[in-house]
Amino acid sequence: MSPHIAALYRHPVKGFTPESCEALTVLPDGRIAGDRVLAFLLGDAPEAPAQATGADWWPKTQMLALVNTPALARLTLRYDEPAGRMALSLDGDLLVEDALDEAGRVRIAAAVGAWAQQQADHPNLGTPGRLPLRLIGDGRTPRYTDSADGHVTLHGRGSLDALASALADPALDERRFRSNVAIEGLEAWAELEWPGRVVRIGGVTFEGVRPAVRCLATHANPDGGLRDRDVMSTLVRAFGQERPSFGVRLLARDVPAGGATLRLGDPVEVLA
Repeated sequence: MSPHIAALYRHPVKGFTPESCEALTVLPDGRIAGDRVLAFLLGDAPEAPAQATGADWWPKTQMLALVNTPALARLTLRYDEPAGRMALSLDGDLLVEDALDEAGRVRIAAAVGAWAQQQADHPNLGTPGRLPLRLIGDGRTPRYTDSADGHVTLHGRGSLDALASALADPALDERRFRSNVAIEGLEAWAELEWPGRVVRIGGVTFEGVRPAVRCLATHANPDGGLRDRDVMSTLVRAFGQERPSFGVRLLARDVPAGGATLRLGDPVEVLA
């Protein structure tokens, strides 16, 4: 089977429900349209970004995210971009729904903060200043990727199968890795050899930048929100990795002003 796109994902709100898509738009700056356009910033995070990146980007340690609050995976998020509304539910029961105007953002952030404070793991939300959360982002511009330079993330399902075997979990869910693109037809770990190489996916050309080094977010079950798999140690121990890496970060090259499209089934080719 020739390598091809098997799944596409975007994550409108950092750390919350992924959207499974038939197509994704790659923007001229290399980011995915609609991906990580909103985030919940901790109350005592600095008003200005921690790095002079030219965009309002903060490290995820200053946000409510899966790395510090794995139970976020239990929440189901619906984001209606045209209407500017967000809804969050838990086990079918509505937690909060509101508009993304100033008052609505305050109400949404208050509801999420109160819920998160009740969870077993959270970023010390009882510490003075940690709350209230701030719901940041304009809801359109992708800003809150794990790195300030905003790469597209990709993994091969061959690597997923190899890790699933090492974890004795044949049903290991790729959603826990929060990639944008999943590929069928690659040998296990082949994508880790892409940094420094040029890859064409459908009609989009990418440069491999670096392996995607993973954090505690990958330990959280994407349905139950419990840390149930020791992914990081397994990657290092079972596969001889120096740093726990799963997937690769890609930077799109020469994207036209109107963006470029990735679609399910698009072929994948390493050019150089």
